[in-house]
Amino acid sequence: MGTDDSGRPPTRPTRRTFLTAATAATAATVAVPALADPAAASGGGAPPGPGHPVRPQPPDRELRDLLRAVDQDRIEAIVRRLAAFGTRHTLSAQDDPERGIGAARDWIYDRMREYAAASGGRMTVELQSYVQQPASRIPVPTRITNVVATLRGETSPNRTYVVTGHYDSRASDVMDAVSDAPGADDDASGVALVMELARLMATRRTAATIVFAAVAGEEQGLYGSAHLAQQLKAAGADVQGMFSDDIVGSSTADDGTRDPRTVRLFAEGVPTAETPAEANTRRSVGGENDSPSRQLARFVKDVAENGATGMRVRVIYRRDRYLRGSDHISFLEQGWPAGRFTEPNEDFAHQHQDVRVVDGRQYGDLPEFCDFGYITRVARVNGAALWSLAQAPGTPKGVVIVTSDLTNNTTLRWRRGDEPDLAGYEVVWRETTAAEWQKVIPVGDVTQVTIDLSKDNVFFGVRAVDRDGHRSPVAFPRPGS
Repeated sequence: MGTDDSGRPPTRPTRRTFLTAATAATAATVAVPALADPAAASGGGAPPGPGHPVRPQPPDRELRDLLRAVDQDRIEAIVRRLAAFGTRHTLSAQDDPERGIGAARDWIYDRMREYAAASGGRMTVELQSYVQQPASRIPVPTRITNVVATLRGETSPNRTYVVTGHYDSRASDVMDAVSDAPGADDDASGVALVMELARLMATRRTAATIVFAAVAGEEQGLYGSAHLAQQLKAAGADVQGMFSDDIVGSSTADDGTRDPRTVRLFAEGVPTAETPAEANTRRSVGGENDSPSRQLARFVKDVAENGATGMRVRVIYRRDRYLRGSDHISFLEQGWPAGRFTEPNEDFAHQHQDVRVVDGRQYGDLPEFCDFGYITRVARVNGAALWSLAQAPGTPKGVVIVTSDLTNNTTLRWRRGDEPDLAGYEVVWRETTAAEWQKVIPVGDVTQVTIDLSKDNVFFGVRAVDRDGHRSPVAFPRPGS
């Protein structure tokens, strides 16, 4: 047999890879063509082997309509209104109608209720409060209140996705609750994004539940988001994805560098909530880069890098930036996949700075330093991710790769989802050196499959598909027997 330019034997279009598939009721043998990929044959693109090259998920008509409706003027108006409260410090006044965190809280709550009024009862809004006793950066008992709008899913209401921005702000001194701290970029930008998406999705029907939350206490220690995550855990919510939008107001760095078409998405590797034994197992099979949070990040790139958002999602394989942390950490600590959106270049001269004028130049986290077109595009990225997640089937559960037998085949099994429009499943795989999934094999509505490809050489995952072609995030298998 000859070789191609890469030195490999050419892939035969007639070769067939046999998959053994089984459901609880029946067992069958399914033949799937191992189609030759011209890119692979020439030494680039997807590797040779079973399946088709993985392609991005195109936006459906409803998603395109949603993204077109994101309103830059509304986003700008929200950022300016929040900055006008002077300070939104967690320790600032809670009963002043004009200034402080209480006034901002009430304004956000009133707007969210207006959005919910158009939902036909599907969206509810609450002030979620508790009293934080003295702790780090909390010198006296302090009421912390999240504003939470919940859009209930119609067919999978317990499956939940969360998006947050924090509405508290700070000056240079994190304990200064008196000085002006407009917090336009950090983080009125994130709150404006959350509110605009809540407004738009209130009138739309989703399969799963979406929680839109403006949380407090972030600057003092993630107190509000920790309480929100604890409340969801206590309620038994199946949180399958969470995004914190924190500092998404500008694409310009302190040296003037601009990157207006990129947003960073931080995604941790080995999950925070894993035990040492679980982490060692993950490392032993090469799964450091396949945490639920990184699968969520891959999903975001898959659905959001399209002409409808106009953005590139730069996934950063870290929990967060050095010396920083945001509200997604509260959800990671509960064992849920979560990531943090933030701008590509930070202007530290305008973050956490008291409002002042030096040598004729104004400093402070003011609306004048925000790029409202950029916030609007980041809102579209979030909208594409949340809509696609909430309309697709849930991430497959109980996914196992059988490692008890010495064989050059790979057997995978999982639990069937209960979505009424579930059509079946796909197996994805990639070379161990590749960052993204490269090949996909449709396997039908089954819960076990054996693939003629060695588990020792590549990584595998499983994703669900509904009748309209919506695909879930990928589930990475755990070793089992």
